[in-house]
Amino acid sequence: MKSDARMTAVKGSAEPPRNSHKIDEDPQAAWQLFNANWLIIAVMGSLLALGLTSTNLRLEPIAFGTTLAIAAALLAVSYHHRLTRGDRTDPKLFFSLGTIGQVILTCAIVGPLSYVAGAIGYPLQDQALLSVDRALGLDPEPIIRYVNDHPWLAIILSRAYGLIKWPLLGIPIVLVLTARYARLQLFMLAMSVALAVAIAISVFVPAIGTYYGLQLPPARYPNIDTSVYAGQLRDILALRDGSLRELGLFKLAGIVSFPSFHAASAVLYMWALWPVRAVGGIAATINILMMAATPVIGAHYLIDLVGGILLAVASILAATSYLKWLKRTQRTSAASAPDWPQKLVNCANGSQTLSP
Repeated sequence: MKSDARMTAVKGSAEPPRNSHKIDEDPQAAWQLFNANWLIIAVMGSLLALGLTSTNLRLEPIAFGTTLAIAAALLAVSYHHRLTRGDRTDPKLFFSLGTIGQVILTCAIVGPLSYVAGAIGYPLQDQALLSVDRALGLDPEPIIRYVNDHPWLAIILSRAYGLIKWPLLGIPIVLVLTARYARLQLFMLAMSVALAVAIAISVFVPAIGTYYGLQLPPARYPNIDTSVYAGQLRDILALRDGSLRELGLFKLAGIVSFPSFHAASAVLYMWALWPVRAVGGIAATINILMMAATPVIGAHYLIDLVGGILLAVASILAATSYLKWLKRTQRTSAASAPDWPQKLVNCANGSQTLSP
């Protein structure tokens, strides 16, 4: 059964899997989604190249080049394995290395791309976002004050906020080990869509953060780690006045406010790991904490969280709808294929008369 699945993944057969309800374990679907994700990566990479040539920004070459080299090495090993092993391709090896390679490459592109978007210089929307929060009865200032008055909570949220990076490597490993190849690629496709849309929206809705919108000095809340906000403030203002020109990949801050990609990531991570027994519940707890930390540690407006959650849900629906469309197309193609070759074989065997 495992060899059949591997052959399907390599040959790209149009036949649906026998256990169609186990879509998470379908290597063929995973392969198609893996290839589809390249289109979004290519578009974002092209926009980054175009943005760098049309702005005064430039990439620090050593960090960016090293990151690209690591991604290229992982992708080269995975593709070499597939090309040389043929029907014996191990989907665990291919999808683990290939997906981590795509993750690294995507992160190397979207960080600088968000700075290119920020350099366009649309008017800051902090007051508009704050007004939406207050219109919904969700003023961020009492939340900040409450967390500052409970130092233990501030510590927990500070640590939870920094957990956004680790699942990007952990999810491919967990889902590959549990043979959920298609779910892994659905997650990757949804994440790429969410990243691309979030950056596009941030062009028109740039903002610095709640402390800036509320005109609150961070020093008023000494128990809260405001270093994330300090990075946002520093880089956004430097982008807008032109003093920031070189982008060091490992020094970039998260400057996209609306929609919050921390909130979007939390939803995507929970969705990806939820079916994995003993892992899904732990992942949900951790990511809910990360989402709760977003308005405090990340200085996000509460409407940013709403936007991020909606973006994640829409991206998951888009990815799953695309997979359903692929499967419908394959079934239609298989059903409409001419049956005369098999008739000729049957006629030659004497089991059927060839008739018009």
